[in-house]
Formats: sequence, C-alpha cells, structure tokens
Amino acid sequence: MDLPDDRAELVRCTAGAYSRPMAHPTVPYRAPGISDDERMAVARTVYEEMDSRRSVRDFSDRAVPRELVELAIASASTAPSGAHKQPWTFVLVGDPVVKRAIREAAETEERENYEGGRLPPHWRADLAPLGTDWEKPFLESAPWLVVVFEQRYGVGPDGSRRHHYYVKESVGIACGMFIDALHRMGLSTLTHTPSPMAFLRTLLGRPENERPFILFPIGYAADDCRVPDLQRKPLNQVMVEVASSDLPADDSAT
Repeated sequence: MDLPDDRAELVRCTAGAYSRPMAHPTVPYRAPGISDDERMAVARTVYEEMDSRRSVRDFSDRAVPRELVELAIASASTAPSGAHKQPWTFVLVGDPVVKRAIREAAETEERENYEGGRLPPHWRADLAPLGTDWEKPFLESAPWLVVVFEQRYGVGPDGSRRHHYYVKESVGIACGMFIDALHRMGLSTLTHTPSPMAFLRTLLGRPENERPFILFPIGYAADDCRVPDLQRKPLNQVMVEVASSDLPADDSAT
C-alpha cells in the first residue's frame, strides 16, 4: 500500500507498524517467512549441528579451497557491530613459510608459558584434560590460518583517527559466526590464543590500530583425529529466566 505523504520516510516493519522517522536512507526488511513447524525443525537441526562441533588440533593434509574460507569470512563479516563500524580484519595465511614463522614465534611464547612458569598452577590444572602443551604443530599442518585482529580505532583516508565502539564485543560476535560458518561447511578449527599475541601484529605487518584477537587454524579433521571426552553444561546451568516476582523489592518506595 502507498504510504501517506507525511510518512514517506518511515519504514514498514514486519509487525505492520511504522517506525519513527529516519534521517538517513533505509530499506525495507522482512524476516524469512516460515511456518512454526518449519521454524522448530530448523531450530533443532541447528542445535544438533552445533552440538557436534569440536575444537580440532589434528588436521588432514587435504587441500581446502580458498573460496570456502573467503565465504566463511564474508559470513562472519555480516555480524552486528557497534555503530556498524565492523572493527575487524581477517588475515588469511596459506603460505608455508609464513605458517612456519607463526608456529616458531607462537611456540617460543608457549614454551615460556608451560615450562618457564608463566602459567599459574590453577591454569595448568584446568588445561590438563585438554592435553595441550607448548608444541603447536597444527599451525603448520592446517591448510589455512586466519588471524583475526580487532581494530581499536579506525583510520580515515587522511590518517585521522575514527572512533570504534564495543570493539571486543563486536569482534567476538564475528568470530562466533566465523566458527559457525566453518562448521556448517564441514571444516574444523580451533580458537588458538597464544599469550602474549603481540608478535602476530609485527610478523604479519599489521598497523598500529590493530591488535590480534584469535588465531584460527582451518582444515579438515584428520581421519584419526581424537578430541577430549568433554561434556557441555546442560541448558539449566547456562540459562536463567527472570519473572517480575524475582525482581528485588524497591526499598526506596514509600
């Protein structure tokens, strides 16, 4: 239907109501139209798919098409971000020489963590069931590495600083969507965070405004891959519902 003249700048929402006037250009949006039964089937399928996801450290040498990784990055970059600044950079590495340099630098830091005493006892105890140590062969065996950098601030064409907002939250959401995309493609990965990570900015030639966030080795899981026997928390341990009766009393009321 045609909008009244005085509402020409309004957006029609999925509920059929009109939003407030917008000073900037807008486009129509409608959520995908599926039935309740279809929606429940999708919800269960998505959960089952994601529940099968595991972090992998043993990769096959089978080649992974570059386009798959590029599409996963493009999917991740659809993530919401503070003021739509998209404060992330995904650095793709497939060159064996660069992967070797990353492994050597990471293992130098990790050896200090595990054997030099940087990891406190409680941290080492928590890592024990995962079977990790300072050696990181997956940084070479995985066909691709993707290093995600958070942009602490933007840089304009004239070199001026541009504010970014909720950077860690935004980049964290994008990384989660990246993991989801890779898993749905049948690829495996691992959220590797060598500590400290500053060497990655220097080694990969990234600018001052960027800081390494997560390193993702990417590939197909090896045929003989094994993962720790871990259990995820059930829903009743990660979700809490709050009703009005649960709210604290307002002692200031008179």
